[in-house]
Amino acid sequence: MKASSDKIFDIALYIILGIITFLVLYPLVFVVSASFSNPIYVISGEMWLWPKDFTVAAYKKVFSNDAIIQGFINTVKYTVIGTTINVIMTILAAYPLSRKDFVGRNLFMGIIVFTMFFSGGLIPTYILIRDLGMLDTFWVMVIPNAVAVWNIIIMRTFFQSIPMELQEAAKIDGCSDIKLLLRIVLPLSMPVIAVMVLFYAVGHWNSYFQALIYLQDQDRFPLQLILRQILIQSQTGEMLEGTSESLLSQKLSVEGLKYAVLIVANLPMLLLYPFLQRYFVKGVMIGSIKG
Repeated sequence: MKASSDKIFDIALYIILGIITFLVLYPLVFVVSASFSNPIYVISGEMWLWPKDFTVAAYKKVFSNDAIIQGFINTVKYTVIGTTINVIMTILAAYPLSRKDFVGRNLFMGIIVFTMFFSGGLIPTYILIRDLGMLDTFWVMVIPNAVAVWNIIIMRTFFQSIPMELQEAAKIDGCSDIKLLLRIVLPLSMPVIAVMVLFYAVGHWNSYFQALIYLQDQDRFPLQLILRQILIQSQTGEMLEGTSESLLSQKLSVEGLKYAVLIVANLPMLLLYPFLQRYFVKGVMIGSIKG
């Protein structure tokens, strides 16, 4: 039997967790409901939880807008190719730095960590990108941030946790360094690779500032930059241009549109997590069992 103090603690704990869960889930539910509601009820505050006057008009406008569709395709390209480059570069940097037999690894690690605290700044970086001929190109969205120092540190630490006995046994069996990495280290490192994929993919998917600085051609704009034009500049692109809609009608159109594009922009990342969840769980369990 639990003591009364324990029961009170459990009740208080459930109440606190319930409040936190509500605070986390309600904004998500509200955005989804607002995207399917008549905008006039959203603006007036009559829509609180469930959709009111259900409609998919906002989604029809989203998927009929060529700029949004092109931005979505561009973002998928930037995310897939950029994340692939990120993960490969991070592995190639972290693995040698995790090897105790790598001469000068502490020096190289110190130089790499130094770049976390000191950088050239925005203007010198822009000049470098311009001189390299990458302005307004596809590669300007994936090459400048090809690797993150913090992620190198995380992956290096994980590689160091892999028992050296495994690597030594593979060496005795005639395994080269490349085969050791590909056949021993990487298969054991799927949890941290999954974390890296998620970190990098979310970063690419949500990136807009880099495109704002380096891209001029709208056909290369990522989705987030298109959404910025819609939400911040209060414009809906070609959907509202040349029409006779009143100011109120335009406001209603933008109100419904902004919630729909928020769903479209965030849904892919929300769908990505379940596929990587088992690796996160495995990553938590690694090292928890001794012997």
